[in-house]
Amino acid sequence: MKLSSIFEHTNISCESDLEISGLNTLIDSSKNELTFLQNKKYLKDLKETKAGAVLVNEEFKNDVPDGCIAIVCDEPYIELAHISKLFAPEIIETSGDEAIVGDGSKVMPNVYLGFNSKIGKNCNIMAGAFIGDNVTIGDNTTIYPNVTVYRDCNIGNDCIIHAGTVIGSDGFGFANTKDGKYIKIYQNGNVEIGNDVEIGANCTIDRAVFKSTIIKDGARLDNLVHIGHNCIIGNGSILVSQVGLSGSTVLNEYVVMGGQSGTAGHLEIAPFTTIAARGGVTKNISEPKKSWAGFPLMDHREWLKLQGRVAKLLK
Repeated sequence: MKLSSIFEHTNISCESDLEISGLNTLIDSSKNELTFLQNKKYLKDLKETKAGAVLVNEEFKNDVPDGCIAIVCDEPYIELAHISKLFAPEIIETSGDEAIVGDGSKVMPNVYLGFNSKIGKNCNIMAGAFIGDNVTIGDNTTIYPNVTVYRDCNIGNDCIIHAGTVIGSDGFGFANTKDGKYIKIYQNGNVEIGNDVEIGANCTIDRAVFKSTIIKDGARLDNLVHIGHNCIIGNGSILVSQVGLSGSTVLNEYVVMGGQSGTAGHLEIAPFTTIAARGGVTKNISEPKKSWAGFPLMDHREWLKLQGRVAKLLK
């Protein structure tokens, strides 16, 4: 829609006829996308953005690059939340092509297959599964009972998704107004799951705000794992039961996270890192092949020594 039409739904005046196809981050936006800056730590991304227009406050309007339209407002994040609804797809499609099921696949009774969806060869889709619109599932994949796959999500070949798991539910995204009201940010991305991934029972994997939440090839998720929106889980990573990842966490390849460990959002963990059970990650981990434990997080061996000294004090 035209940029001017978008802001008819807000208190902002804008007369540009630039066609906007969607919303995106500063660094990933194209010339026909709208983005925003709320936190000045992303000022470098603002200066390099290729977006057609950007929501900014007065302080940063002169940092908007040439060719990008600065939409000046008091609260860019709040305005983004309101605008996100305009780009949200229909919850349920009412028309389209019937789902395609590949040769050798078995679909049990009481399975819902949405419009424009595709099931690969030799799959097993068990009773009670919900496969939404525009979903693609690769070959040799098994979907156990009562799995829910929201619209637009994709699952690769040779995957196993255990009972009760939900893939593509909305990420926990809200903009907080000055008077304490929470405005929903519509999650208009999807979830992309690679090949040879096994996901345990009753896991929840949130769809992205923009672009994709990604589970890469060979990852293993135990039961009751939660993956926040826009997370990236690297090849071969293992997440044990009750792990929770906040939004935009990036795990590089072969990260292992013990039971009930978790991360704060917008951080990155180096390859071959191990986080012991109940470890809390609040900062980036840049050095690979190390083990960590505790909260605040520390070297695993140092944490074990500390626990030993604490135990002696109690004798």
